Amino acid sequence: MYGDRGWSRERIASAAGVALVHALLGYVLLTGLRLDLPRRVSEELKLIDVLPLPDPPKPQTKVPRQVKAKRPQGEASPPNLRAEPTQIVLPPPRVPMPSPNPVPVAPIAGVGNAPSAGSADIAGPGYGAGGWGNGRGAGGYGDGDGDGGWTPPRLRKGRIRDSDYPRAAGEEGVGGTVGVRFVVEPDGRVSRCDVTRSSGSPVLDDTTCRLIVERFRYEPSRDPEGRPVPATIVQNHTWVIHDLPPEER
Repeated sequence: MYGDRGWSRERIASAAGVALVHALLGYVLLTGLRLDLPRRVSEELKLIDVLPLPDPPKPQTKVPRQVKAKRPQGEASPPNLRAEPTQIVLPPPRVPMPSPNPVPVAPIAGVGNAPSAGSADIAGPGYGAGGWGNGRGAGGYGDGDGDGGWTPPRLRKGRIRDSDYPRAAGEEGVGGTVGVRFVVEPDGRVSRCDVTRSSGSPVLDDTTCRLIVERFRYEPSRDPEGRPVPATIVQNHTWVIHDLPPEER
């Protein structure tokens, strides 16, 4: 019985020592982990620290600025043409034929060569006189209103319209009067158009002559025998731009 009790004490002492050693080791382990864990965690946090993303930009809606429309300024009205033809017909000049030398004729037939009968030594109103008298002869030349039977040309078709106004001249506000001279041929067509008075714009001058030649057709001029002959016509054509009132612009 004594021996068993002593053995029990040794075993208890050994067990207590072992337990103490285990307790110390556990304390050391726990203490070491407790001191090192916060440092490591903080370092890990520093490495993976992520900054917050910036807020996305708000969409900007651009509202176009309203520009007040300006009231259009007064502009020139569409071009207008005013043709003022002044026709001067120039038929071919009449060339008078030389009249033959008059043959003296006695009022009473006779067998002699004298222009009168009788023997008076002075001129008188009787049949025996060979002087000049106031008769009703029609063989001389005179100045009258007759045209000798000539017929002037007459326009059958063709005109210059407002829409023919050249665009460049209309936009620049250019106008003026164009004087032209052209020939109406026996077939009624126009040829040889020449500008006798410039409007100051070559475009208007050329357009006037070109349209006259292309469009104008005439009943030709005729001579006393009724035959068609050439005739010359002189005209003025005026190109005008009228300004519209403000309320119609």
